[in-house]
Amino acid sequence: MGGDEHTVALKDTVAPQDAVDLAEKFLTTFRDRDWEALASLFAPDITWSMPGHGTISGTAAGAAAAVERAREIAGTGVRTELLHVLSGRHGAALLLRNTATADDGRTLDEHLATVLTMSGGRIAAIDSYLSDVQGMSAFFR
Repeated sequence: MGGDEHTVALKDTVAPQDAVDLAEKFLTTFRDRDWEALASLFAPDITWSMPGHGTISGTAAGAAAAVERAREIAGTGVRTELLHVLSGRHGAALLLRNTATADDGRTLDEHLATVLTMSGGRIAAIDSYLSDVQGMSAFFR
């Protein structure tokens, strides 16, 4: 596997209920726009990857950058519906549906998996997998 950042994080295992609890806290703090509480869930060196070419695409590195990404997403009026929480050995995945309509009529309607890698009781990495990368890129332009 080599020596990348995820290899270090994957040495920790997370109890299934702990993973679900932390994932649900992540979603609750995002929905509540409680940016200070959200930051407290993140490891200082968190990374958040997002595909595409929109303003939220790429990798946000560090807790402040991850919170700023969440703020940008929330600032567009995105509504997030939780479909399922899945737990794994190293974290959890949130299966979500995001919808929004911009003032100029652009729409967002996507399903996504937000995969949370956890270490030391915090979220160490977020990897977002989208059903409509082009649609997200067009919405977040």
